[in-house]
Amino acid sequence: MLVLISSLSAQEISDNKFGKGIKIVAKDSSFYMKAGMRFQTLYNGEMNLETDEWKDNVMIRRARLKFDGFVYDPKVAYKIELAISNRDNGKVADYNNQAANIVLDAVIKYKFAPGWELWFGQTKLPGNRERVISSQVLQFVDRSQLNSKYTIDRGTGFQLRHKHKFGNFIVKEMGAISMGEGRNYTANNIGGYEFTGRVELLPFGEFASKGDYFGSDLKREPKPKLAIGVTYDQNNNTIREAGFKGDFLAEQRDQMTVFIDGMFKYQGFSTMFEYADKTTDESALLTDGTFYQTGTGLNIQSGYLFKNNFEIAARYTGIKPEDNLWSDDYSEMTLGFSRYIVGHNLKVQSDFTYIDHDIANDAFRVRFQMELAF
Repeated sequence: MLVLISSLSAQEISDNKFGKGIKIVAKDSSFYMKAGMRFQTLYNGEMNLETDEWKDNVMIRRARLKFDGFVYDPKVAYKIELAISNRDNGKVADYNNQAANIVLDAVIKYKFAPGWELWFGQTKLPGNRERVISSQVLQFVDRSQLNSKYTIDRGTGFQLRHKHKFGNFIVKEMGAISMGEGRNYTANNIGGYEFTGRVELLPFGEFASKGDYFGSDLKREPKPKLAIGVTYDQNNNTIREAGFKGDFLAEQRDQMTVFIDGMFKYQGFSTMFEYADKTTDESALLTDGTFYQTGTGLNIQSGYLFKNNFEIAARYTGIKPEDNLWSDDYSEMTLGFSRYIVGHNLKVQSDFTYIDHDIANDAFRVRFQMELAF
């Protein structure tokens, strides 16, 4: 008992707060780091409505270690994020095992002038809004199928970002030049480079706490807030079926992607929409029968957050592959329920989805997930 009491009295009490990470600052203020971790435990069950076959599993959907801060000067910021669960890593691409998956982000951000930032390293490209929104702060259990099929995800290279105001009207411009083969690809560049440009318009000013990039109106915006974004991405001479991921194919193509998206929030109500269109400069179907993933998609979702921090939300997603190369046309209708205990840092979410296929069997999916982020 004496040893236990002595041990307890020796514990260090810090002023760190749950959900805000562990913060370390150098005595001379030349270094700052915030370290955090998070994980999601997911139950997923799906029934084939033609055969009544039920399949389900429980997994650690995501587990992450996160570090960010600055070095030498607050103008020189950095971010590192590591994926440490098997489901989060995904399989290593079968191309001499040169596409590692543990490192998600490793990027330096230099604020070299007011409103200007230069990024160098690996991180999310300025693509569709739903992809740039962290998986920790989603409105549903996971992102929509539009993101799964058409996103451009992460890349390694340079990004230049700028923001300026015209009164209350805010304009953000983002551009990126990256290698085009996805994250942590270590071989020489196979084809050309990937070029990404994005413009965002916020006509009513900034959202509270960057609310245009997290799901649900947790800040209960007192005035209407709107953000509209347009992205164009061109991945020259790509060799992977989705550009940044997937199997390595025998022929190269230029792959072009257009995204149009928006976010609206007001007094607990939120709406987000996205449209995607992915094409190639030549036929997406190759002579050996393989193909690039191309087509269009639409995603619309809305939700209302009650005063007890319980939210109900609905989502429609429509996927139309080009010429049914890799799937038939299908749509998903989802009803979601969330209880935010400590915002997005501690929450319980569940959703129910009806999947309507044009050719394949229809299905019903149920998911339940808990999120814990320190």
